[in-house]
Amino acid sequence: METTTIDCGKECVNGCVLGDRCPNLQYVEQANKFMQETSLDQMHEIAEIARRKKLSKPTKWIIPDDF
Repeated sequence: METTTIDCGKECVNGCVLGDRCPNLQYVEQANKFMQETSLDQMHEIAEIARRKKLSKPTKWIIPDDF
């Protein structure tokens, strides 16, 4: 079977473009299980914790080399 390299984050925004040849099919079952077993309130709580964690990190300054 031919392996295909694709950036799913960009190419598959509206759905998988590779179908049965998708290299990430193994994660579909895990994602479906998570969505079935986790309430929407729990998902919001997880997202809020991640948001707070990101906001608590210090600002990372990026200075261009040609400045």
